[in-house]
Amino acid sequence: MSRLLQLAALLLLPGIALAEDGLQAADTSWILTSTALVLFMTLPGLAMFYGGLVRSKNVLSILLQCFAIAGVVSILWLIAGYSIAFAEGSDYFGDLSKVMFSGVQEDTLSGGLPESVFALFQMTFAIITPALIIGGFAERIKFSVVLLFSAIWLLVVYAPITHWVWGGGWLGNMGLLDFAGGTVVHITAGVAALVAALVIGPRRGFPETPMMPHNMTMSVAGAGMLWVGWFGFNGGSALAANGDAAMAMLVTHLSAAAGAMTWMFYEWIKFGKPTALGGITGMVAGLGTITPASGFVGPAGALVIGVSAGIVCFNATQLIKRVWKIDDSLDVFPVHGVGGILGTFLAGVFASTELGLFSGQGFADGINSMGQQLGVQLTGIAATAVYTAIATFVILKVVGVLTGGLRVSAEEESQGLDISSHEERGYVNL
Repeated sequence: MSRLLQLAALLLLPGIALAEDGLQAADTSWILTSTALVLFMTLPGLAMFYGGLVRSKNVLSILLQCFAIAGVVSILWLIAGYSIAFAEGSDYFGDLSKVMFSGVQEDTLSGGLPESVFALFQMTFAIITPALIIGGFAERIKFSVVLLFSAIWLLVVYAPITHWVWGGGWLGNMGLLDFAGGTVVHITAGVAALVAALVIGPRRGFPETPMMPHNMTMSVAGAGMLWVGWFGFNGGSALAANGDAAMAMLVTHLSAAAGAMTWMFYEWIKFGKPTALGGITGMVAGLGTITPASGFVGPAGALVIGVSAGIVCFNATQLIKRVWKIDDSLDVFPVHGVGGILGTFLAGVFASTELGLFSGQGFADGINSMGQQLGVQLTGIAATAVYTAIATFVILKVVGVLTGGLRVSAEEESQGLDISSHEERGYVNL
């Protein structure tokens, strides 16, 4: 009894972390962990996933591009990216009040979190988005182009759209449901990759020459890291250690599992054998598609979303590569772009509280019907895709002029980017 009285007395003392308006220690701990998980998705997760999917003569180029993008984006996020995305400003751009993280101190809070943690968490999202794009032009682009394009694209495309959705901009105010990046991350990356693939052109020999992954073991390992890291990506987007974060993690896992199994069995039925490539690609499709909906739907809705991702994204890859013959090298648009579009739309369906077993957490504030919510979702999808496509096209043209062309020479491409661009080999024959 005496110990209980002592504990009660301590809890009544000023400064004990029960104040609703102060630093929330549990939430801070979770977002610190989530930040590490999201960076883990890029380094080494995405780097290994993409690295195994290219030919052996280009593996180091992919790994280095991921590492370099992490460095460039981190610095630019400090200088201006964070301010454009999250500082107060207009409906379209943040002002420059947060340039160089101005005003971000040890005791500065963003809600119940240290603002430094919030800014770092958002930085990891900014890192992985342009890193996803490199899959669209893998094996044929100049390293200087990757760096310059990623830098400009971050400030011109990613940061403004982040402000539209999460930084107090017009789409967020309209009521767009995008919990963790269906528009901000996946549609922007997917559309940018498609535009880049069209502008830069296909790899030499595509589509006649098979260009198979050189190391599926590496890609499967990277895919596993992505699956684990996605818990921080979606669960961390609750910005709190609470039931919303827990449900986001649950539905994320279910959608990933459903996407992987649907793609694998679909492939098995269609082509006669299941493949590791199909399984991990379906997993990523399930993860990307649940991302915008992860904070708004329930487990049954997540299952439908994952199955839909496996079917729709599978057919999108066949359409892009086999019918339209567009060399989006690592299927960024059909997996991330189409998945982001599908998930953003379905968030407006399965967020409804009137679907029985498939009900979610409800529509955005001020929205009273599924039709109204879907109208907002479609507006967000269209605005994000159109702006990204136009801006990416212009950026590529400008970068091409500044660098004397976007792609390496035919000889350098044939030799492989590891040697021609970096004078290194991923593998040494002993």
